[in-house]
Amino acid sequence: MSFAHPTVLIALIIPVLLVIYTWRKHTRALALPFDHKDTPSARWTSRLLNLANSLPAVILALVVVILAGPRRFERPKSERELTNIQFCLDVSGSMTAKFGNKDAYGVAMDSLNEFLTHRKGDAFSLIVFGDDNLRWVPLTTDPSSFSCAPPFLHPSNLPNWFRGGTAIGSALKQSERFLLQSDGGDRVIILISDGYSYDLSNGNDQKIAKSLQDNNITLYGIHIGQGEAPAEVTMIAQATGGSTFTAGDPQALTEVFAHIDQMQKAPFKRLTPDPVDHYTPYVIALFAVAGTYILTLFGLRYTPW
Repeated sequence: MSFAHPTVLIALIIPVLLVIYTWRKHTRALALPFDHKDTPSARWTSRLLNLANSLPAVILALVVVILAGPRRFERPKSERELTNIQFCLDVSGSMTAKFGNKDAYGVAMDSLNEFLTHRKGDAFSLIVFGDDNLRWVPLTTDPSSFSCAPPFLHPSNLPNWFRGGTAIGSALKQSERFLLQSDGGDRVIILISDGYSYDLSNGNDQKIAKSLQDNNITLYGIHIGQGEAPAEVTMIAQATGGSTFTAGDPQALTEVFAHIDQMQKAPFKRLTPDPVDHYTPYVIALFAVAGTYILTLFGLRYTPW
């Protein structure tokens, strides 16, 4: 229990003094013909009258409490924590290779958008990379822009200097910089690629793994096509608490995304309960006491006769 204006409660001293006065005052006795005769004691009548006359003080006390703004704390709630998911998509020339009924790029985009439908409330971003990288979608909780991206980012529509290679290391560093700009929540990178990266050699993979680990960023790697994911990508993913997967066909890629969705469950945090107004019981008590006092005026009061 708390109050919005606790200093108002100082005024409760007034009804307290009124109650004390009501019970300690002595009314002047009125001589009647049957005085000095033996009559039964009626102390209960005096006490009942004092109780009735104390009701206005109780009403005043309730008014003071209401003016003080009574509050109570609502039941604590749980809120889903935001997960910041950075997609890192390979758009090098090799992603135009046949993969089921489409090319690898088309299947990857379809699976990515399907994944978004199961992750309501998270923030998503998209970086595409080849020899260079480009952030196409900044972190947003509105994934509608992802569904519009496929025709614009297809490798065949990109310049040769951009799609000529597979610079995974550079793309991961850029993804890390963007994720560090997010305000709290988990940070995840989902790397989708079909090739080997030339910029993860000479210990660069260990440096990237250490940096991601220090910044609590988890990497999940999806290798599209036959064979295993590059050893460097696997090492980085394992160091950050993630995993790598191999998708040899479109159905497998869909299952990989579903598996990642199960692994990276969105956590819930317990919110601090907020104070809310709590007038109802005091207003009900005020009307009940006021009604009772009105009824006592029909018979329970001191009279001079």
